[in-house]
Amino acid sequence: MPSLSPTSLAVSDALTHYRQLRHLTQDELACVLATSGHPLAAETIARMENRERLITVDDLVALAYALDTTPAILLTHIPIDMPTPEGPFATGLPADVDHTEVRAWAEGRISLDRESRMRWFEEKVSRLRMRSTHVEEQLRGAWDELRGLGDLAEQESDARQVREIHDRIRDGEYAVNQTDIALGLAERQLERLRECAR
Repeated sequence: MPSLSPTSLAVSDALTHYRQLRHLTQDELACVLATSGHPLAAETIARMENRERLITVDDLVALAYALDTTPAILLTHIPIDMPTPEGPFATGLPADVDHTEVRAWAEGRISLDRESRMRWFEEKVSRLRMRSTHVEEQLRGAWDELRGLGDLAEQESDARQVREIHDRIRDGEYAVNQTDIALGLAERQLERLRECAR
């Protein structure tokens, strides 16, 4: 089995993931590929998924089309069982480029020069701050609604309305937590980029 780079690992795992997501067997995918003019045997697809055969650029384009996704999605897929990489998320890129940057770059939304990356992270931090404010307001609203019910919230804790408010509070707390984590990571990356620019 060849030693695969991070990008090859991503594409191999993405092939399996998106094939299963589309409820296709390897034989069915082989049929779709043959119909679109890029025949690959089911055994070849199995070898690709098992990381026993590298996926060519031609394969990548045909697979993306057959799986109703894009080459950028397949290239920037992060396997669920992938350990935190010691190096870059994608082959040949600087190690400090995170997976969201790789996806934006692969989709043509950003360049990876220092100034473009700083602008991208400044915008990301700004968006995350707005999101943080929004989810915190929603969470406060849910708590206010629950408090507005007074003793009824405790007496009728199994009532549909009370359960729905508790669900919104739980979801809101989770959203606040996730947004805070993403914001902290984005702010840290922006600071690193600014330090390197000095």
